[in-house]
Amino acid sequence: MQQQHQPTARRSASGTRRFLKRNVGIALAVTAAAAVLASAPSVSASTWTGHSYSGSAVTDVRTAATFDFAAGEIPENITANPDGSVTLSLLGSCAVCQRTHGPELMRISASGERTVLATGQVGEAISGNARGSDGTVYYALWAPGNAARNGVYKLLADGTPERVAALPADSGPNGLAVDPTGRTLYIADSLKGVVWSAPASGGPVTPWLTDAALAPVPTEALPIGANGLRFHNGALWISNFNKGTLLRVPVTATGTAGPIHQIAGGLPNIDDLSFLTPFSDVVFAAQNGSSSNNGPDRVVVIYPNGTYKPVLTSADGLASPSATAVRGDRLYITDGGVPDPHDPKLQTARINFPALLAGAAH
Repeated sequence: MQQQHQPTARRSASGTRRFLKRNVGIALAVTAAAAVLASAPSVSASTWTGHSYSGSAVTDVRTAATFDFAAGEIPENITANPDGSVTLSLLGSCAVCQRTHGPELMRISASGERTVLATGQVGEAISGNARGSDGTVYYALWAPGNAARNGVYKLLADGTPERVAALPADSGPNGLAVDPTGRTLYIADSLKGVVWSAPASGGPVTPWLTDAALAPVPTEALPIGANGLRFHNGALWISNFNKGTLLRVPVTATGTAGPIHQIAGGLPNIDDLSFLTPFSDVVFAAQNGSSSNNGPDRVVVIYPNGTYKPVLTSADGLASPSATAVRGDRLYITDGGVPDPHDPKLQTARINFPALLAGAAH
């Protein structure tokens, strides 16, 4: 049987070689992003001899969708789905706009078709959203002062929302993550300086991590602490909006929190984040400066050694960028459009892998 399959194997190998020759740039980029950067952020640019790594790390910035700020369509968070669609949280209200519209959770298909998946009441906000490994959609509903509604919901098979994690009335649920098994939810509380955990199927909520590193700064215009949240490579990655830090907290074998590691600092109004690949610790983070007039509107790439650089700015159309997502070589950015002329939108761009990898050498 082995001999009978050899010609097929040779043809397959030959076809693979032809494919890689035609796509050598992509093959090298993906391999390096997935493997090299995960373990060696100081890789020498000489590794890429013969290949161009000049130019911007992010290119071809476009507006994929626009929204109506006056109607409360203020993008806050995003999940890029395997089918090419995206799931967006629309705040409905914000700290500097009139609270006259309820929030929405919206899916936009690859063809641009919009479907409202869930809504909230006036005065509430839908902040983080996440997708479980089985495709279940979860979202955080921030209902100030309302213990009967504040918390995390999931969409049942028929599209009905069900609250699976009830939070205290004075909590501020924001970033949301699901562990790879799909069993545990993690919720960043922007007001209390806590990361909560709860069974994804529903059950009691417990404080998974409480620390000053997660707390807001009370004197800030927007006192927001723990904000963005991602489960990645065996750890929770957390951004602190007021303190401008990106933190990594290992999840131990027993499910408890390990020691907090600060990956980067000096990033005022750092909001939500995403990773270059499931294997790479290279981060794309949004700096939502214009939401409180406290810093620039930027998207920065943060390397595993803590160095970072801006890859998009307001010159690229950013207006209160709040979150990023990555699918393949495509970067997605949500813009809340808080400053005049109120231009909320979803932007997309292409990741220039060789240029991005060259930046890891510095």
